[in-house]
Amino acid sequence: MCIGKMIDEMSDACYTMDNNQHCEVRMKKKQPPFQITNKMIADVAEISELTGRLSAHDHLSSNPNLRRTNRIRTIHGSLAIEQNTLSLEQVTAVLNGKHVLAPPKDIAEVKNAYEIYERLDELDPYSVDDLLTAHGIMTRGLVEESGMFRTRPVGVVDQEGHVLHFGTLPQYVPDLVVELLNWAKHSDLHMLIRSCVFHYELELIHPFADGNGRIGRLWHTLLLSKWNPVFAWLPVESIIHDHQQEYYDAINASNDAGESTAFIEFMLSTIKASLIDAIHTSDVMSDGKMDKKALRWQKIEQFLQTHEYIMNADVRELCGVSAATANRILAGLVEDKKLNKGWKNGHWIYKIWLYPTK
Repeated sequence: MCIGKMIDEMSDACYTMDNNQHCEVRMKKKQPPFQITNKMIADVAEISELTGRLSAHDHLSSNPNLRRTNRIRTIHGSLAIEQNTLSLEQVTAVLNGKHVLAPPKDIAEVKNAYEIYERLDELDPYSVDDLLTAHGIMTRGLVEESGMFRTRPVGVVDQEGHVLHFGTLPQYVPDLVVELLNWAKHSDLHMLIRSCVFHYELELIHPFADGNGRIGRLWHTLLLSKWNPVFAWLPVESIIHDHQQEYYDAINASNDAGESTAFIEFMLSTIKASLIDAIHTSDVMSDGKMDKKALRWQKIEQFLQTHEYIMNADVRELCGVSAATANRILAGLVEDKKLNKGWKNGHWIYKIWLYPTK
C-alpha cells in the first residue's frame, strides 16, 4: 500500500467575496491541501483488505442480476441526493421500461444516469473530453449548458438557500479542471485517497452549471474502478444517500478548513461501509441462503445499525417495494421475533427485538 509521496501538483483556486467582487488567486505547482491522518491510513489498509475479500468471492462479476441491482441502487442514491423524487422501486420500473407517474425531469435523470454508468468502462478518468461527454449524457435535455463548462459565475447553496461557497470564476474553470485531472493521473497517492481528493476539488471548482454532484460521484467511482474493477458495481452512492447530511457536513467542514481532510475521512468510511455490505451479501450467497427474504432482512438490519428505528417508508426505499409489501415484510419480521413494533408520532415504528419499543 502506497500512501506515498505526492508529486506534480495542481493549481488551487482561492476566492473571497467583498462587495460582490471576486478575487481569485491561482497558485501554481501546489498540491490540493489536505492532511494524511492515522484514521485515513487505517481505513486505506482495511479497505484494501476488504476489497481483496470481495474480489475473492467473485459474485459481483459472475451475477448479472446482482450487478444490475447494485447499479440501480447507485443511480437512485446519487439522484436522490440531488432531490430526485423517484423511489428505488420507481427507478427500477423506469429502467425496466415500465410507465411511471412522475415528473418527466426525474425520469430523464434516471435514464441519463443509467446510460453513462453503463458506459463507465469506456471512459478515461484523466480525459477532459470524456468528463465533458459524461456530463453531456448525464444532463442531456435537462440543462442549457450540457456537456460544456459553465460560462457564468455560480454560488453553491444549501437546502435553506445559504451560500456555502462560490465556484471558480468561469474563465479559470477549464485550466483548473485540466490541472486537476493531470494531478490525479500523475500523483503517487494511493487511489483511495486520490479519488476522494479529486471528488472534493471538483465540487469546489464547480465546473458545470448543473450536475456537479452527480459527475463528482460518477468520477469518484470511475477512478476507483480503474484501481479495482469491483468498484464499478459497488453502490457507494447509496451509502452516501443514507448519510446525506454527514456528506454535506464533511464538505462544509472542508470548505471551512480550506482543505479536504474531513471529506476524505468521510468518504473512506463510506467506501468501507459499502464494502462490508457487499461482503455480507457475498457471504450469504456463498452459504446458499441468498433468497429475497434474507436480502431484505440484511438491508433492514444494516439500516438499524445507524438508525434508532425503521418505518414503512424506509423499507419501501431500501427494498424497492410497495407500501403493502413493506407492511407484510415488517409483519413477518415481528412474527419471527427479529423486530418489535411500536407507535411514535402517529406512525408505526420497528426496532431490533433486543431493544423493546415503548
